[in-house]
Amino acid sequence: MELDGRVVVVTGGTRGVGAGIARSFLAAGAQVVVCARRPPREPVCADGRTAAFCALDLRDPAAVQEFFDGVGRRYGRLDCLVNNAGGTPYRLLGEGGAERHARVVALNLVAPLTASLAAYPRLREAHGSVLMIGSVSGTRPSPGTAAYGAAKAGLENLARSMAVEWAPEVRVNSLVLGMVRTELAHLHYGDEAGIAAVGATVPLGRLAEPADVGAAAVFLASGRAGYVSGASLLVHGGGERPAFLDAATVNKED
Repeated sequence: MELDGRVVVVTGGTRGVGAGIARSFLAAGAQVVVCARRPPREPVCADGRTAAFCALDLRDPAAVQEFFDGVGRRYGRLDCLVNNAGGTPYRLLGEGGAERHARVVALNLVAPLTASLAAYPRLREAHGSVLMIGSVSGTRPSPGTAAYGAAKAGLENLARSMAVEWAPEVRVNSLVLGMVRTELAHLHYGDEAGIAAVGATVPLGRLAEPADVGAAAVFLASGRAGYVSGASLLVHGGGERPAFLDAATVNKED
């Protein structure tokens, strides 16, 4: 298969988007290691193959270094790091002190940097790649999740700088995600009617599935993207229809 013999680490790979990415890499033939603070409810599997799990708090630099040292000892190589772990609660800026918002930045920006630095020696040996899982929240206003949006904006810029500093041995790219339907989608969009209504605002008419993200990740990690570095691939179904088009009183179809 396309990634036979490759070793891939997916942070936060036990559920949602991360699990979808891990399954796509498994289906492409890679050996996959997923890490998170808690184990998955069920093993992450695809095509009869299962991802290895390791408990890890990405905000602990010493533990992160030990984890990647262990991956190197066990597998002898590392071909791709997918910095997927992240997230945020809904919190307006005035509802929390700076320390709370700083924790969001630490998880979504500092932790991927910590992981990338720990993984770099093995990635350099394998001429591998890093994938940052970004968000459209980093490219537009993000009310209620401002610290998250700021962190994702920083993550995309960090990836571009890494792509220059670590070339030619390591490629670094970003996937910039829109809305994805995961097992937690109801917490963001409501019941099935809410999810369908939100999906209808996307030009392609639906939310992304984790497998859509996984397919894009496999492409960027593969030889087919061997000359792609410092890029941001939009995986958002066409983006968002500009609000002014609906507010305007001209150019309306009868």
